[in-house]
Amino acid sequence: MKIAVVGKGGSGKTTTSAVLARTFARHGHETLALDCDTNPNLGISLGLGEEATERLVTVRDAVDAGEEDHAVSPDDLVERFGAPAPDGVRLAVVSAIQNPEPGCP
Repeated sequence: MKIAVVGKGGSGKTTTSAVLARTFARHGHETLALDCDTNPNLGISLGLGEEATERLVTVRDAVDAGEEDHAVSPDDLVERFGAPAPDGVRLAVVSAIQNPEPGCP
């Protein structure tokens, strides 16, 4: 199952995403949360903490600046740009998914 949370700025997308991700993970579902926001705070909302969230943002920014290579597969994306979050959620901070293949997160 794939769920996207979209809406106007300040409408509660990040909070809603965090609650959904942690709820699914608590019920035993493998949960990958992707934060594609230009101001990524999902890590903080998930309880990952400011320092770990900032580390993920720094890696994402390095890709955007051409200082780091894009992920070559969904597994590579999760490994390189992800971190474990509370309740078994895995978080990745990304700016865009280039050339997605069927089944890409």
